[in-house]
Amino acid sequence: MRQYKQLLLANKAWSAEIIEESADFFQRQLVGQNPEFLWIGCSDSRVSPEQMTMTPPGGMFIHRNIANLVNDDDMNLMSVLQYAVDVLGVRHIIICGHYACGGIRATLDGGTNGAVDDWLSTARSVLHDHADEIDAQPDREQKVNRLVEVNVRDQLIRLARTATIQGAFARGQEVLLHGWVYDIRDGLIKPMMEIDSKTVLEEVGRPDKVLV
Repeated sequence: MRQYKQLLLANKAWSAEIIEESADFFQRQLVGQNPEFLWIGCSDSRVSPEQMTMTPPGGMFIHRNIANLVNDDDMNLMSVLQYAVDVLGVRHIIICGHYACGGIRATLDGGTNGAVDDWLSTARSVLHDHADEIDAQPDREQKVNRLVEVNVRDQLIRLARTATIQGAFARGQEVLLHGWVYDIRDGLIKPMMEIDSKTVLEEVGRPDKVLV
């Protein structure tokens, strides 16, 4: 059987199982969504935010891109962020990187071209800004791990400086920013840092290492 047809069959089985457990489940989905979380993560196929957190449909607003980067000129992310904060009123925004990230490996190794190379320019800036610490790591794996971590740190600060987040902070809206790393070796999410309206962004240091 063609693999894409298996997806359709699995969808039918999933729908039937959900209806058996809760007959009005899909009717309730029509009412709308009220998530407390915006997840900004990597597009990597091994990382499924709802699955790893056991979040039911409607519980999490999700945006994913290669290497979980935050760019002011990325209208996709900026519109997701604005909608999540200004319309949905999410209280928590999570940037979650992950061990063995292909985008971070490519940032270290080079050799990319085209759209991917342009996209990774933000990650290369992170590498440049933290080159002393990355270069000091004893092997390539630990270099990747540490770049994953400091990339989350830098993207969280970039997120905090966006007009949407600054606007929310200014009007007293409760929004807490979280920097996490998912370890694909054991399936565990490891928190690194948090930013709120009182955080002095210029004083945010490098996070402690969580991947060893």
